[in-house]
Amino acid sequence: MGALPAAARGYIACVVLAAAVCALPAVRPGAGVPWGAVLLLAAVCAVCERVPRCAPVLPVLLAGAFLLPPAAAGLVAVPGALAGRGELRPVWVRRLWHAGQYVLAGGLAAEVFSCVPGGRGFPYALLPALAAGIVFALVMAALDGGALVTAEGRPPRSAWRGRLPGALVPPLVHGPAGLMMAVLWHSVYGPVAALLVLLPLSISSWVLDRCRRERAAHQATVRALVQAVDLKDRYTRGHSERVGRASVLIARELGMSGERLEALRFAGILHDVGKLGVPTRVLRKDGPLTPEERRVIELHPEYGHEMVRGIGFLDEARAAILHHHERLDGSGYPYGLTGRQIPEFARVVAVADAFDAMTSTRSYRRARPVPAALEELDRCAGTQFDPRMVEALSRALTHHRWHPAPPPPELAAQVSRNVPSDHPDRPDHPDHPSVAGPARRPGGPG
Repeated sequence: MGALPAAARGYIACVVLAAAVCALPAVRPGAGVPWGAVLLLAAVCAVCERVPRCAPVLPVLLAGAFLLPPAAAGLVAVPGALAGRGELRPVWVRRLWHAGQYVLAGGLAAEVFSCVPGGRGFPYALLPALAAGIVFALVMAALDGGALVTAEGRPPRSAWRGRLPGALVPPLVHGPAGLMMAVLWHSVYGPVAALLVLLPLSISSWVLDRCRRERAAHQATVRALVQAVDLKDRYTRGHSERVGRASVLIARELGMSGERLEALRFAGILHDVGKLGVPTRVLRKDGPLTPEERRVIELHPEYGHEMVRGIGFLDEARAAILHHHERLDGSGYPYGLTGRQIPEFARVVAVADAFDAMTSTRSYRRARPVPAALEELDRCAGTQFDPRMVEALSRALTHHRWHPAPPPPELAAQVSRNVPSDHPDRPDHPDHPSVAGPARRPGGPG
């Protein structure tokens, strides 16, 4: 307990003491506690605590509240809490804390279940079970809030208000499973059938955990690629993330959601990953590109497509990486596609890419205001950009503020040297914000 403030140590001691007082009636002679059921549920709970990603413990705790007297219901969680995995120090203090927390929450839930009018069979027990689950959640959230106040010094209002709404979801989700366990326990099928309820829940929890881990791996892969691009082209750092954000704004206005929305976000973030194959001296060049250097730059969509070809989760995003420099009039690259031949994701990313390029400061010119960038996009709608995407971005920006990142100090100093306040933007630069005109490279800003 040495690492905890004195207030937190006192708070934890009070919770553990209160839990012991609440559980004391269960061990008195003649209490009539069904110790067989207590021990069986406690053993299952301990197993669930040891494999938390595969076996949900909450249905077992709620089943104990529905099956046992209040003094005994809280004891179901004690072995699992004391033997659970400890990743944060001080380990034993945290284990005692969780044990005391579960004893109080389980005991109060059992008390409510026994007091609320209703039967003990299905469906009559639904109302008592719902009330017990809510009480369990509220007690857990209230005790957690007290721990945040005493251990971390958070304001009481924010400590409790931030936890209460979300705390009600798990009991409402797992409460029916706990009730089903209790109903089957008292049926002709007995405890074995009751425990079988945990099997589909365990499988579902395992699948969900695998999905969460896979999603985390996807995010890590994307972050690594983006960081590599940012390190190589330091003057456009943050551009990829902003293009991903603008792409999502457009997609939501178009009605996209779920997996397609996530795939489009990845497409926006990774649209320039092919720049890893472009020589650094070309990417960082201040002056106009030679025809040969321009041809090298124009290969970056194909480089990017090849780099992500084997990453299965990107799926539709790969087409956007390959075609985000195509133009509706067919003068873009790499394949000169026209109109609807250009994939939808690529048409979205093209608008988001140009918009962020125009509203960001580069070494050769200052950032344009958002209204000026939208006006330029609108001027080029129908020739370079899909008018639907331009209109969607304009609508999105009416209720979402856009915050371009401030340029780093060294870039701001370079802009001051290269672009005087009364100097027009240089149209001959390969990344010029004007997205149309003969002096601009095909495909718009990169």
